Amino acid sequence: MIYLITGGARSGKSSYAERLARHFGGDKVTYVATLEPTDAEMTRRIKRHQAQRPDAWETLESPLNLATALQQAQHPTILVDCLSGFVSNILLAHEQGGEEAAVTAVLKAVEGLCKTLSKLDRTVIVVTNEVGDGVVPPYPLGRWYRDALGLANQRVAHVADAVSLVTVGLPQALKGDFPL
Repeated sequence: MIYLITGGARSGKSSYAERLARHFGGDKVTYVATLEPTDAEMTRRIKRHQAQRPDAWETLESPLNLATALQQAQHPTILVDCLSGFVSNILLAHEQGGEEAAVTAVLKAVEGLCKTLSKLDRTVIVVTNEVGDGVVPPYPLGRWYRDALGLANQRVAHVADAVSLVTVGLPQALKGDFPL
């Protein structure tokens, strides 16, 4: 089963995804982290996420190749946090080539991810941000990111068995069934 959990900043999506992972896997969960500690504030965010999850969970750091990390996971339940960080990393790695090259690189990576997700015989929970409901970013890279993430979210939602939007800590099922 593939679960996609989306929501805005501080909506409760990661907490909900972690509850789902515990429900399915207990201590047998592989946590795939995509964020890189690029500054002090991001380092604090990462440490906060690390403190929230059980020590027994396997952690794989994969900022640029989620498909490979999913295949390397040791446990039958995998939590990816988050697709939006992955998209940002790919976009930034290709921004010098311009919008078309950067967005194309993101979509190619997401297609590879979706193929891997479709073939895995595991429970995979993917967390992502919903950024399309906000204001239009005032700078080009922000608009590229918003658009690329929106397209990536659509593609993962298409292959997901269940999709939930978390708002103010409350999960709303958009597709499929959720046990919690």
